[in-house]
Amino acid sequence: MRLAFLASLILFNLASIMTAQTPAALAEIWDREHVAKLLPSDVRHKDLKDYLDGLKKAGVRVTEVGRSAAGREIYQAEFGRGPLKVFLWSQMHGDEPTATSALIDLFSIFQKNRDKEWVKRIEEKLTIRAVPMLNPDGTEAFVRRNLQGLDINRDAVDLKSLEAQLLKKLRDEWSPQIGFNLHNQNSLTAAGPSNKQAAISFLVVFGDAQKTTNEGHERNKRLVSAMIRSIEPFLAGHIGKYDDGWSPTAFGDNFSAWGTPVILIETGGLHGQSEMFLVKMNFIAIATALTALADGSEKNFSAAAYEQLPRNTSGRLFSFVFRNASIVSPVLKDNGLRGAEILVADIGAITERRRASFISPTIVRHIGDLSGRSGLEEFDASNFNVVGRFQPLAVGNFGEMLFYKKDRQIDWSAADVEKSFPPDAIFSLGKWIKGEGVVPKR
Repeated sequence: MRLAFLASLILFNLASIMTAQTPAALAEIWDREHVAKLLPSDVRHKDLKDYLDGLKKAGVRVTEVGRSAAGREIYQAEFGRGPLKVFLWSQMHGDEPTATSALIDLFSIFQKNRDKEWVKRIEEKLTIRAVPMLNPDGTEAFVRRNLQGLDINRDAVDLKSLEAQLLKKLRDEWSPQIGFNLHNQNSLTAAGPSNKQAAISFLVVFGDAQKTTNEGHERNKRLVSAMIRSIEPFLAGHIGKYDDGWSPTAFGDNFSAWGTPVILIETGGLHGQSEMFLVKMNFIAIATALTALADGSEKNFSAAAYEQLPRNTSGRLFSFVFRNASIVSPVLKDNGLRGAEILVADIGAITERRRASFISPTIVRHIGDLSGRSGLEEFDASNFNVVGRFQPLAVGNFGEMLFYKKDRQIDWSAADVEKSFPPDAIFSLGKWIKGEGVVPKR
């Protein structure tokens, strides 16, 4: 296994020399030239139209190809004139925005660098079409489904939605040889049995339940290996493999069945990095794949890097974990007096997905023993009594917490504990609004 890994790495380095576009060079180009400036989660349909107007002014072919249920325009961008047809689509789920910005940057950078040899090869060998923001109505509301409440990615067979009908029409009329299905996954997905977020996950999608392979499928495994090697310097340990279960109504599975083998890219999260960093990772990965297709270097890659990816796992990570907290729960006693019960336990809380410009609530998801599970941030609460600020601390309630040092005498029956006994620290909306550093980090 180690020999296969080393062989793949050597081949990747050779391929990078051949194309003269190393991951570092692509990162530098993106840093210098990217045009998608808004945080992806804040991009709405009108912002996409502004981005696409910029592409059109730069000379990129952009056409309206359909409308959503609410009448919003759906666009397709095109670059290149080569015989190999590559089709990409993003944001069929409205709250999965990262790749939309990456596609805008990809087309902009290709257009600006048409005089460079590596871009000339792409333009001569490939024709690339992309539909950014397939689900503009869902995007506007920042929800998964479309205006009809349908999950477009589960509508490949029934074709009840206008967006699904359009996507199938675009594929059937053009018959691309390769597809890229671009999504976001839960930011608390882990790469294998680890405490590391899967910042990017890949899947080479089968076209049937029996997992039958073919030439296109094998090529896609090599392409994913190339993409893995391109982003590994930035994301070591944070790359996973998406579940390969057969989904008979999903578009990726059906595209592969219809003759367009699909690569699924799922963007997760990376604590401490902004959304734009993951846009850059998408750009580097996709640009690497297109370069490898154009110059033929994809044939030099081994599928080993893809095959050895750790599989995604869930339920191992929380946004925040507070260890060994003494959780205070106010109770009403039989005699009518208020009292309190104290439970020593770990608290696991998550921050819900919202637009970057919106306030994201923190929700309690687990109270108990969290041994074997981790928080992106962890705190040692063993010296503190903890009480809910507005609601009792319970699974499903807001993670708004007041922290009191245990050596303090607190009357938990007070009508307004926070006012009567000012806490040592307050955790609210995922941050310390009072007493930062008082509860030590683990």
